[in-house]
Amino acid sequence: MIGTIITILIAVGIVFFIWYMLKNVTTLIINSIVGIITLIVVSQFGILGMETFKVTWASVIICAIGGLPGAILLILLNAVGIAV
Repeated sequence: MIGTIITILIAVGIVFFIWYMLKNVTTLIINSIVGIITLIVVSQFGILGMETFKVTWASVIICAIGGLPGAILLILLNAVGIAV
């Protein structure tokens, strides 16, 4: 009887853990897409004086990991003259 209750509690815990991880992964994916789109739009249209900004693999990876804050960081770094 106790073994069954422990098994049910472990199964419920695993379900909640998977649900929590999937919820966070969805947020991370959306944030990454928004960051990459922001970086591309800013670089293509020359917004904020970024005509010289080049989209490199490093900048795409930073945006994929950091999302919108990563894109803002790259824009600020480019504004002060630091290229990534």
